Amino acid sequence: MSEADESRLGAGGGPVRPVDESPAGAGPPETVPAETVPTETGPGKQEKDAAKKGSGLRDTLLYMVGGVVAALLIHTFLLQSFYIPSESMQNTLLINDYVVVNKLAYKLGSVERGDIVVFKGWDGEDTIKRVIGVGGDHVKCCDDKRRITVNGTPLDEEGKYLYPGVYPSGRDFDVKVPKGRVWLMGDHRNNSADSRFYLDDGHQGTISEDDIIGRAFLRYWPLNRISLLSRPDTFSVVR
Repeated sequence: MSEADESRLGAGGGPVRPVDESPAGAGPPETVPAETVPTETGPGKQEKDAAKKGSGLRDTLLYMVGGVVAALLIHTFLLQSFYIPSESMQNTLLINDYVVVNKLAYKLGSVERGDIVVFKGWDGEDTIKRVIGVGGDHVKCCDDKRRITVNGTPLDEEGKYLYPGVYPSGRDFDVKVPKGRVWLMGDHRNNSADSRFYLDDGHQGTISEDDIIGRAFLRYWPLNRISLLSRPDTFSVVR
């Protein structure tokens, strides 16, 4: 961020009187002899200069170490950055987008439908998808209009976050999400290997909430795509 220009004394406020200006006719101001300040020389001065340099170096190192420690604490407990390597979340997230994840989100609150989360995926790698169903939900594909339903309520996904021109799902499924687990899908359903592809893994494709790293809440790169990743209102009608 650029710093604001410092204001200049008297700018725009009319004439500024010189500091030593005297009333007209008063004659020259009295001259005061300058005080002579003795200059310190010799070994004592050198020792003081060395002490000052040592103190400045120590302060600089302390600031650097403090900054590193603060960054590590933030990375470990609060925020973490991830880049997007695939097309599975288009057009919400594109390849090489960067997002910030809040790692405290689900330590202080619960996972909610519609959240975009980063988690340890089915292959053990960090993965990003959208939560479609939470523990206790009944997720199913599809109704007679090819819409996914959650607890019998159809999701209006088109025009909200679903990739244009694709069906909500080309695969049928009918899953009761166990407590403490979530059902996840990518926004580009034709290019997303998500819960639908792991129905036979013993958990019906669901992921444990304990494997969620955090909620993605901000896309910060590229600069022309900076935006908050808010929860869509699509899920507000689900009960």
